[in-house]
Amino acid sequence: MGISVNGVDIDDSMIAQELAHHQGAANPLKQSVHEVVLRTLLLQEAARLQVAGADDDARIEALFAQEVRVPPADTAACDVFYRMQPQRFSSGAMVEARHILFQVTPSAPLELLRETALAVLAELQARPERFAELAREYSNCASGAVGGSLGQLSRGQSVPEFESLLFRLTPGAPPAHLLETRFGLHIVQVLRRIEGVTLPFAAVEAQIADRLQRAAWQRGLHQYLQILVGRAQIEGISLEGADGALVQ
Repeated sequence: MGISVNGVDIDDSMIAQELAHHQGAANPLKQSVHEVVLRTLLLQEAARLQVAGADDDARIEALFAQEVRVPPADTAACDVFYRMQPQRFSSGAMVEARHILFQVTPSAPLELLRETALAVLAELQARPERFAELAREYSNCASGAVGGSLGQLSRGQSVPEFESLLFRLTPGAPPAHLLETRFGLHIVQVLRRIEGVTLPFAAVEAQIADRLQRAAWQRGLHQYLQILVGRAQIEGISLEGADGALVQ
């Protein structure tokens, strides 16, 4: 493939071996090439700094531990996060909801589904009492058989993009727009909401500190890889840094 890192050629067999680990990626070959290049670069840096380890993985981990350092999250930073996102620390919050799912399939492309979903949404905005009827007619979810009812949902029971909307909607209000998730398009209505109890800061401070620490470490790692890539002589591929599973 004509790829080299600081004068060291990347063998096609190395990429072929890595390829088996990335079959679920959007572009398995590109992901594999990036992984091999980054790994080669990191091992070269570990050798330059004389970082030891039992094997290649251990040397890379030791390199990260030595070169990527971030300060611990202090109480003030944790308190700001707590006050800015109180919904994350609510215990017992629950909604009763229903939806109509328009699922994307090879025979039902997104644009065609969107047209149908928008027509159903417009009908519901004019005649909200038809929700259960239209759910039984149009929904690709098993809940369509019971008028789209999802029952009572608490946090963590649905995908993040769906949950985020559920806990923002006004109970009883007619659906206002479509929601797009990995499953397709949804018309969502919240019928009732039970407000949860916000956990005290002392109970969640350690959890917040861990979250902020991990986020800071990821940023630090990304910057470190950008520096390494920027000063390396990489030929045959354009590499922008840390977007691979190696550094997730």
